Amino acid sequence: IMIVVFGFFFATVSARMVGLVGSSNNPVSGMAIATLLIATLLLKSMGMTGIEGMTGAIAIGSVICVIAALAGDTSQDLKTGYLLGATPKKQQIGELIGILASSLAIGGVLYLLHKAWGYGTAEIPAPQATLMKMIVEGIMGGDLPWSLVFIGVFIAIGIEIVGVPVMPFAVGLYLPVQLNACIMIGGIINLLMNRRKNVDQKTKDAQLNDGTLYCAGMIAGEGLVGIALAILAVFTIDPSSILKGFSLGVIGSIVVLALIILTLLKSSLWGKNRVKK
Repeated sequence: IMIVVFGFFFATVSARMVGLVGSSNNPVSGMAIATLLIATLLLKSMGMTGIEGMTGAIAIGSVICVIAALAGDTSQDLKTGYLLGATPKKQQIGELIGILASSLAIGGVLYLLHKAWGYGTAEIPAPQATLMKMIVEGIMGGDLPWSLVFIGVFIAIGIEIVGVPVMPFAVGLYLPVQLNACIMIGGIINLLMNRRKNVDQKTKDAQLNDGTLYCAGMIAGEGLVGIALAILAVFTIDPSSILKGFSLGVIGSIVVLALIILTLLKSSLWGKNRVKK
């Protein structure tokens, strides 16, 4: 019953928000955390404590997380299809095929990553999953620092009042710095490109779209490389042994990062302008 109630509510909110502002603003993490807080409290009040209650809370949170993500993605896809003149029925069939294919693939990938390194390790820190674990264990054990939770709530309200988007701010607080650094660099580049005054809006939009697609490709490539490394780890093959201890060092890493930024600018800012003036 709780899954149905939470699922209907959060799927409706997610689809509504994504339909208005885009899939990148889908607050899946926030909805999952809110679900965990409420569901864990309800399960504990009904006497479901210990491993049984924690498993139930995680299951409910996981289902709601998937529901919210799919609702937002489907809403955005249908909106894009409407703008392009696509047939909604065929789109929905495609959505179902995509969900089925990804469901079959993701289980194997998750098992592979766990077999290779394990979640919560240096290789796979899994900060969001760790946060969900802390919340459920804290509520069930009665030692969750509620004062910090409410402080975070009021800070979020204050940040929204002054006009700062709270979701990027919150993500920057709990994600590891090695992930935040790349997000910050991308945000700075986006900000600088948007603030140019001698470029018309159509050109800005075209260049930003090209840059977004390029970055999406890098994200997908990073995921594929991670899977490849996991396969090597399962078969106890150390990629570093192939390079015989070769390391770029700090200076080399900075140079590589600079080259990546230059390729991003080449694909967007300095790329062929598709907009005819």
